[in-house]
Amino acid sequence: MNATQILNYLAFSDFEQAIEMTREFDSLPKRPGVYAVRHRIEGVLYIGKTNNLATRFNGGHKAFFWAWLDRYSPTDVRITFYILDRWGNPALLSEIEAALLRATEPPYNAQIPME
Repeated sequence: MNATQILNYLAFSDFEQAIEMTREFDSLPKRPGVYAVRHRIEGVLYIGKTNNLATRFNGGHKAFFWAWLDRYSPTDVRITFYILDRWGNPALLSEIEAALLRATEPPYNAQIPME
């Protein structure tokens, strides 16, 4: 799958099928891939890559995403996740993430420094 197909999946797949946000982040997969935090109306808020989505949200992103849940109704914010089993190729994942960021310019990526 190419970056355009991944972007379409992350940004435009059925919102109701995306992963619901909770403060425990207990429904997140422990898999590598790219993800989008989406708002029901505002669209893509944030795009990132990770080698383990559950660890990412239970670690460094926890306080940041709790703040989102305080700002937005939890029913209006969900995560779309695309599994990429090519985590062994970080350059490829960084390239995919950069393409997705350029295409969507999510408002919260500008507030978080790139890794």
